[in-house]
Amino acid sequence: QVQLVESGGGLVQAGGSLRLSCAASGRTFSSYAMGWFRQAPGKEREFVAAISWSGSSTYYADSVKGRFAISRDNAKNTVYLQMNSLKPEDTAAYYCAAARQWRVVQAPEYEYWGQGTQVTVSS
Repeated sequence: QVQLVESGGGLVQAGGSLRLSCAASGRTFSSYAMGWFRQAPGKEREFVAAISWSGSSTYYADSVKGRFAISRDNAKNTVYLQMNSLKPEDTAAYYCAAARQWRVVQAPEYEYWGQGTQVTVSS
């Protein structure tokens, strides 16, 4: 069992930055690949980024490539999402999730989910 708690969301102007954190409980954090998803009102949940078990490999959606960076600290049981050059279309609830398989972009493949943190980008 893994429990995930996101933090770091908020209101930011276009062009600004935010860093999201996702703290995981349990001693098996390093055995899970981690992902970030987002969901805007009226839209489906979409993949944002994923990171492998050790953190040596990352993968991004085209819409955030070059602006967002995912990282993890297995000693702290935490995964991060650094978001730069934010755009109004990045506005959404952001969720972290844990999966046994690496480079999974489909939400149903993730076993555990956090409750989400809201990111709002004003123009």
